[in-house]
Amino acid sequence: MGNCISISCQTSSPDFVLSHCVKCISKHTRYVSELGGTLDALKTAFEELTDAKNDLMRRVHVAEQQQRLKRLDTVQRWISRVEAMEAEVNELMLRRTQEVNKLCLWGCCSRNYISSYKFGKKVSEKLAEVTDLQSKGVFEVVAERVLEGPVVEMPLEPTVGLETLFDKVWRDLNHENVGIVGLYGMGGVGKTTLLKKINNNFLETPNDYNVIWVVVSKDHTLENIQNVLGEKIGYSDDAWKRRDSHQKAADIFGVLKRRRFVLLLDDVWERVDLTKLGVPLPDRLNGSKVVFTTRKKDVCYRMHADEKVEVKCLAWDKSWKLFQEMVGEEALNVHPEIPSLAQTVAKECDGLPLALITIGRAMACKTTPQEWNYAIQVLKNSASEFSGMGDEVLPLLKFSYDNLESEKVRSCFLYCALFPEDDMIERNDLIDLWMGEGFLDEYADINGIKNQGYSIIGTLLHACLLEEDGVDHVKMHDVIRDMALWIVSGYGTTTNNSFLVQTKAHLSELPTFEKWNEVSRISLMGNDIESLSGSPLCPNLLTLFLSRNSLCQITDNFFEFMPKLRVLDLSLNWSLTHFSVGIAKLVTLQYLDLSFTGIKEFPRELSNLVLLKQLFLSYSEELDVIPEQIISSFSRLQVLEMLNCGSSEMVVEDSVQCGGNEFLIKELQHLKSLISLRVSIKSVSAFERFLASKNLVSCTQGLFLQHLSGLHFLKLSSLIDLKLLDEFAICHCTSLEIDWGWERLQHSMITGAGCFQKLGQVTIVHCHKLKDLSWLIFVPNLDILFVDDCSALEEIIHLNKLGDGQESINVRKCAELKKLPISSEITKIQNLTIQGEESWWNELEWEDVATRDALLPCFRALRN
Repeated sequence: MGNCISISCQTSSPDFVLSHCVKCISKHTRYVSELGGTLDALKTAFEELTDAKNDLMRRVHVAEQQQRLKRLDTVQRWISRVEAMEAEVNELMLRRTQEVNKLCLWGCCSRNYISSYKFGKKVSEKLAEVTDLQSKGVFEVVAERVLEGPVVEMPLEPTVGLETLFDKVWRDLNHENVGIVGLYGMGGVGKTTLLKKINNNFLETPNDYNVIWVVVSKDHTLENIQNVLGEKIGYSDDAWKRRDSHQKAADIFGVLKRRRFVLLLDDVWERVDLTKLGVPLPDRLNGSKVVFTTRKKDVCYRMHADEKVEVKCLAWDKSWKLFQEMVGEEALNVHPEIPSLAQTVAKECDGLPLALITIGRAMACKTTPQEWNYAIQVLKNSASEFSGMGDEVLPLLKFSYDNLESEKVRSCFLYCALFPEDDMIERNDLIDLWMGEGFLDEYADINGIKNQGYSIIGTLLHACLLEEDGVDHVKMHDVIRDMALWIVSGYGTTTNNSFLVQTKAHLSELPTFEKWNEVSRISLMGNDIESLSGSPLCPNLLTLFLSRNSLCQITDNFFEFMPKLRVLDLSLNWSLTHFSVGIAKLVTLQYLDLSFTGIKEFPRELSNLVLLKQLFLSYSEELDVIPEQIISSFSRLQVLEMLNCGSSEMVVEDSVQCGGNEFLIKELQHLKSLISLRVSIKSVSAFERFLASKNLVSCTQGLFLQHLSGLHFLKLSSLIDLKLLDEFAICHCTSLEIDWGWERLQHSMITGAGCFQKLGQVTIVHCHKLKDLSWLIFVPNLDILFVDDCSALEEIIHLNKLGDGQESINVRKCAELKKLPISSEITKIQNLTIQGEESWWNELEWEDVATRDALLPCFRALRN
């Protein structure tokens, strides 16, 4: 307390009080005595401030007018303060003369001291404000790049069939964990339309996004995209465009990192590196989004899309609705026959919106049934000649073809057009044909060749030029097929690539030979042709497809003038019983398919086919006579398929199939180039010879054991070296039982060598001593199991031990099989199909009611 009182007394001393009063009086008197000088200083300071403002405004105008920048808020606020202060300073200057005239005693006093004091104080304070404002008017950056607007509306026609897909994508965009969305699909399917709809929807929903639309295109470069993106955010001057890509990326990043943006990239063909562009990667923190369209599914993976959305062709109801809108009611209702004809025309578009729109508009003026019938004829036979198809639709689709990675892949794609419209193309068959044509690496092993073939199919699927049709098949969209045929008809190709394709055209006779002269490939699959006669001149012909006809006669001179033919397919001609000796003239032939025919005998002259690499004879059950030394003469043979070839009881002498195929196996051992074999074995001695041949065992993919009455025990372990085996059958082996050979199988599993890894299809028919198939536990990737007439069979491997893909169980005439090997964990099984007799199904014993109910939709009753 004492200390406090002492301090208080010191600060209140007379000298201190006097000094403080003098200082205050001195300060206040200066407001009057120095008024003239303060006014001069204010005038000078404000003039300097005005000059600084004008200099700054010139910089701002250059940035805004020439560089399309926006002035910074801090700059605008400073300018506004200067402009506001100008009026205040001017007001003070207007009072200058009046206030100065009040001064007296040489300016040291005033006749109205209080008025002069107040004025002088205001001038002094304003000078301090001007000085302070001047010090704050130094700006290194006066303006910034900004996006041109939150959303620029895109022109968009009414959409049909995209509503559900749009809703899905919009939900994805609103999910915090989704930053990048890829929309993929074939050309003309509506990807850009969907992207425009997404763009415009941002106008209708409250948000703080800046939406940027950039068309990337097929021949884009990084700098081209940066220039377009730069224009969208204000960098439009030529000087900026001359900057290098790294500088541009830094500028773009500097703008976008301060914004929540949606970047819409249309027509992306390859990965766009967002980081190199300068685009901040979308994440949960910045909340930005990137959506792009592409024709290539693999681009979605390369762009690390969080959601990959396929834009598919329209279902029929949507297709028909869109087509009706394009044609209009006037044309559709003018004649009662036109609506049904219009549906036929619409179906030719196969759900592709671009084709539906183009063809629909072209038909809007067609008001007679005759015109509509003609349109159907043109679309079926030569779609490229239809109005709008050759100059609008097909060229657009051709970009996908042009963008394929190599001429090899392009050739493989065009080859698919040889198959009929809507045809299911088996993948392995397609790869075999590509091998025959020389499209694939010739000297690789079968795994290498198959892998390359599957890789090319994958490329075409990802490019949306082929479509998956189940696990093992692909197909070509109708309009894509039209595009392929348009290409090979001469557009952008040489005549060496021209095709003659008339599949499923109800032909009963061959097309006129005049058309055969220049083409390189002919496909007449799926017709009603009965005879091949005459001698067509075909100097360039490489491929001839005649499968699925009604052939019963081939004259010997038909193949006389086909000096380059390398692929011939005569399969699925059941009435073809006589083999033309003229085929022996095809010395360049490398691929011959005679499977599923009625041919009875191989002529000896076929030994002339010294270049033959692939021979298919499977299920030609009448082919009993194959003379010795014919098969072994095909020294270059790589692929041979002879499953179920020839009758079961062969008695014809001098045939390699005599004696249960033992002589056949002996000849096969001479084929040193063989890489893929499918063969039936019909005797114990043939089976023993087969197992003793490492070459045959190592290349066998399909093995049927048929009518081995002398075989009582089959050691499963004896087949462990068949590493390529994918199809296995035991048929009519009535006394056969299976001996697992457990020790060797177990050793294979322990060492990691594995066994039967590729085996996907197992068939057991008419084997009355087999009681269980539990050995299938060693077949981890089994897809199809067919069991028929195995009266003692009681048990099958538990289904949960099988693969997790598409699976099929077929059971017939197995009365003792009372329980299916399936538990209530059926939810783990995908695409399960069970086929059998309805009486067998009704007598099955179930683990529980839930399992029975779960399996009921999978059951398909077999007809007796």
